[in-house]
Amino acid sequence: MKMKELFFEDRPYEKLEAYGANALSEVELLAIILRTGTKNRSVLDIAHELMMKDTKREGVVFLLQYSLEELKEICGVGRIKALQLKALAELVNRHHFRKPLLGEKIKTPEQLSNLVMAELRNQNKEFVKTIILDTKNRVIKIVTNSVGGLNANIVEIKEILNEPIKVSASKIALVHNHPSGDPTPSQNDVTFTIRLNEACKLFDIDLIDHIIIGNGEFMSLKRLELF
Repeated sequence: MKMKELFFEDRPYEKLEAYGANALSEVELLAIILRTGTKNRSVLDIAHELMMKDTKREGVVFLLQYSLEELKEICGVGRIKALQLKALAELVNRHHFRKPLLGEKIKTPEQLSNLVMAELRNQNKEFVKTIILDTKNRVIKIVTNSVGGLNANIVEIKEILNEPIKVSASKIALVHNHPSGDPTPSQNDVTFTIRLNEACKLFDIDLIDHIIIGNGEFMSLKRLELF
């Protein structure tokens, strides 16, 4: 159905003016961003296909997962709309990214996951980060150690411990994401954590947790008593 064939109050522009943005569905909001459809396809149809492209992810942030070329393959999108969609997704991602406050006191695994959830939940590569804390569990800084995954070898362990040792940190927490969206720890995750924990003890550093980030959920290896 074309936009002009909809009842006046059901058209996204008019609906937004009459009832406010909260009254619109995500498809309708996206249709407003896209502005126009094609001769044979309404902008609502295009918006609906985009929103259904990855039903496992929430909102338009899933667009971060797709390249410009993949978006342009969708009938009715093209170069300009693909660029607009990528810009929109990046704005949403930046808005939801909560930078940790220096001095924030960490008491639970939930707090650790919240520090990086918005940044890591939609990544299509594995990011390994170290959260460095002081004796009172206050955040000193967060360091990105690697991109691409965990390998249980002494080189990566040295890299992870380099900054904590440099700033005389008392405690650290390891965080990494699973691009699949499933935060269930692998055997490699567990093995690496055990090796890291033993290395931390040599420098009087307490590894308080290893958090694995999925799509909106997380798992704590400490809570699971895996190390």
